[in-house]
Amino acid sequence: MNFLRGVIAGQAAGPQPSGAETIQKLCDRVASSTLLEDRRDAVRALKSLSKKYRMEVGTQAMDHLINILQTDRSDSEILGYALDTLYNIICNDEEEEQDESEDAVTPLPVSGKHKNVSAPDENAQKQADDLGAQFTDTFIQEPEHVTLLLSLLEEFDFHVRWPGVKLLTALLKNQCTQVQGVILVSPMGVSRLMDLLADSREVIRNDGLLLLQQLTKSNAAIQKIVAFESAFERLLDIITEEGSSDGGIVVEDCLLLLLNLLKNNSSNQNFFKEGSYIQRMKPWFEVGDDNSGWSAQKVTNLHLMLQLVRVMVSPVNSPGATASCQKSMYQCGLLQQLCTILMATGVPADILTETINTVSEVIRGSQVNQDYFASVNAPSNPPRPAIVVLLMSMVNERQPFVLRCAVLYCFQCFLYKNQKGQGEIVATLLPSTIDANSISAGQLLCGGLFSADSLSNWCAAVALAHALQDNLTQKEQLLRVQLATSLGKPPVSLLQQCTNILSQGDKIVRRGSKVQTRVGLLMLLCTWISNCPIAVTHFLHNQENVPFLTAQISENLGEDERLVQGLCALLLGICIYYNDNSLENYTKDKLKQLIEKRIGKENFVEKLCFITKHELYSRAAQKPQPVFPSPEQMLFDHEFTKLVKELEGVITKAVHKSSEEEKKEEEVKKTIEQHDNIVTQYKELIREQDAQIKELKEQVDSMSSQNEQMQSTVTQQLSTIQQHKDQYNILKLKLGKENQSPSNGQGDGSQVNGLQTEELTQLREEVEELRKQQTLLQTQLGDKDALINSLKSEAAQAAEAAQTAEGSAGGSENTELLKELEALRSQVQSKSSEINQLKTERQELVRRAEAGSSDTVPSSDSSIDTAKMAELESRLAAQTTETERLKGETKGLSESRADLEQQLASATSTVAILQTEKAKLQTDVQESKKEQDDLLMLLADQDQKIHSLKQRLKGLGETVEDEDDLDARDQTDDDDEDEEED
Repeated sequence: MNFLRGVIAGQAAGPQPSGAETIQKLCDRVASSTLLEDRRDAVRALKSLSKKYRMEVGTQAMDHLINILQTDRSDSEILGYALDTLYNIICNDEEEEQDESEDAVTPLPVSGKHKNVSAPDENAQKQADDLGAQFTDTFIQEPEHVTLLLSLLEEFDFHVRWPGVKLLTALLKNQCTQVQGVILVSPMGVSRLMDLLADSREVIRNDGLLLLQQLTKSNAAIQKIVAFESAFERLLDIITEEGSSDGGIVVEDCLLLLLNLLKNNSSNQNFFKEGSYIQRMKPWFEVGDDNSGWSAQKVTNLHLMLQLVRVMVSPVNSPGATASCQKSMYQCGLLQQLCTILMATGVPADILTETINTVSEVIRGSQVNQDYFASVNAPSNPPRPAIVVLLMSMVNERQPFVLRCAVLYCFQCFLYKNQKGQGEIVATLLPSTIDANSISAGQLLCGGLFSADSLSNWCAAVALAHALQDNLTQKEQLLRVQLATSLGKPPVSLLQQCTNILSQGDKIVRRGSKVQTRVGLLMLLCTWISNCPIAVTHFLHNQENVPFLTAQISENLGEDERLVQGLCALLLGICIYYNDNSLENYTKDKLKQLIEKRIGKENFVEKLCFITKHELYSRAAQKPQPVFPSPEQMLFDHEFTKLVKELEGVITKAVHKSSEEEKKEEEVKKTIEQHDNIVTQYKELIREQDAQIKELKEQVDSMSSQNEQMQSTVTQQLSTIQQHKDQYNILKLKLGKENQSPSNGQGDGSQVNGLQTEELTQLREEVEELRKQQTLLQTQLGDKDALINSLKSEAAQAAEAAQTAEGSAGGSENTELLKELEALRSQVQSKSSEINQLKTERQELVRRAEAGSSDTVPSSDSSIDTAKMAELESRLAAQTTETERLKGETKGLSESRADLEQQLASATSTVAILQTEKAKLQTDVQESKKEQDDLLMLLADQDQKIHSLKQRLKGLGETVEDEDDLDARDQTDDDDEDEEED
């Protein structure tokens, strides 16, 4: 202990040991001390020396420190010292200090955060980085060390958890891929790190964000695991708690982590959208009227938020996922909020530029979003469309270059796959729609196309080319545009003016002499006349165009002019490929001969291929957004690179082909077109047949459901009739007994008084009224049957039409319906016979009641009988009504059966299948009968057993009542009740 105090206090007794010797002694003390306090003091001393003697501590003490982490888990203080020491030797101090002192205005990578330092400082920093990577490799040689560190993060003690988080972050910075692999295979490794976001101590939570940023870099598997550990929910909650865009550095860290999770990860993007997290982004972009004085942190946060929106709708994502996110952003009002920022005043320039880029990708290829953007107006007097206001910025050379590029990208995205928008832009150039009192988009584009600023020329040419992209109608409409050049001269077409600027540089002010302007005009002309023979004819009609193009291609010019030569070759090749030979002087063959004589085929192809070899062509082909480091490098458009790639090969073939080969190809094309037309016709016929089959199947399903409903109704009526029959039998028995007893005892008791006669009359009137109602219901039922018959006749015709398509399937379904209807008909006939029997018995009772009313002697007993007769009459009347209604439904089913029999007549081809099914059903019936016989045998055996058991009970002296005894007792009880009533 005195030795340690001497080291720490710096006692000067005797010669001072060197740093390496001191560290060696401390390491020996850590390894050999048995007391925890001694080891703790030694580790504390190593921590204090670890920054100054980083190399010595790292090489001598790392193994001892790792051993402390493994063996002294119970003491949090020594664990904290050990973790801090490991962090000091692995982390780069200079970089860490700069990171802590730097006010992060913009999100930069670690390598971009270093300030400009001198060469010795750079060398020192490089050595420190190499040293940190070396110690990191030593630490992660054993994957168990990383697993041990993950287990220590479960400790809640601040002095253990916080240095553990910092150490793991440093390991990921130095050797990200290897550490990610260990964490990925570690059980619950990512889940333990996600728990850091729920820590109540903000220091640990914030460093946990930095750890997860390093962990999720370029590793899709870990990104998915983190996302499914509720990372989106937690991060969005933290952003809201910290104040959204007005928050501090913590919001920036959360947004950077979200970008890591979502960028180029389609699974996480889909999870983010399905979890309705897009809707939670809308409040981020709520800005007030006063937008002055934004802090640098707010600008950074809002910039990252806009990048997050762009990640979800990036053109590199799958079209389906992008379209779904665009739809969600419009429905939740996020697009509307972005347009509000776009038109707001006082917004910083870089935020406005990024907002324009974000709106561009939200509306790109989405018709609904594009229509909404077209309806947005700027808050000016008078109001102007947002598109017009943006184009004014694009053609204004005093605006920042990045802002003009963003506006061009927005205009391109607005017209992408938007033929409606293309038509509206071209319409502003036509003579019939020009309004002299207002500035239109077409006027701004023409003004920029012929201005003195070469960048405005290029942007306007590219924007106008996008208004014609893949739209033959607008290419033809743009040929009608006329321009007034000067007073006293006739107007010229827009096509003619563009070619004049290219070909007549000496007569007109040489605006086209600049490479950028000429490239823009040539791209516009190539896009305009491609796939449009009428435009090609208009272009060739000017006698000066072809000589100019051949002269440009054949000259030997400098490096800058070679690109113009290539584009001229492309334009001349388009004139050959899409030529309809309507001009005698410039047919395909004559243009080929001209190329062969004036230029040479090989030279022509070489100049044409130079376009795709250009460095700026490759850069523009990578992504749709025009991003250029300087205006001079702004030469190619992304969509134009697609056009060049498509036409280069076909133009080369067209130049080398002879006239005979072209004729053969034209014949082959005609044959292919005829074949395609035939295939299209068959496809349409198949679609129509599929629709008919679908409709017929729906009709069969509806008829099946109606049949099931009718069957259930018949079943209910049968049960009701059975109940009425039982009640009628009971009343009949009671009435018979009551009529017998008074006729035997008193001969004069059958007379009905005047009051009973009136009740019988009223009963007959009610019966008559019920009959009238029955007649009315039968009439209505007849109308419904007629309607059903008409519908079924239509269904029969449709069934005949679908007979060839459905085959045996439809026949089998109709046969099953007929069988079910036949069974229902047999049941209804049997019940009708029972109903007729009941009606006969009813008439007999009525006759007896009328005979009883002719007697003259009143009797109290006969009055009771008459009251019961009235009740019986009412029940019989209700039963008769139900019977008639059931007959009507039976009649309807019979008619349905007749219609189905007609359909069955047309299905003769399915007789064999039906006979097979019939035989199978008969077999099933036989089996059912056998099963019933077996059940009867079992019942008989059961009755025999019951009888034997009763006999045994009687033999044992028990009293057992037979069914005959029970019936005799019931009869005796009935006789006693009758005597009491008398």
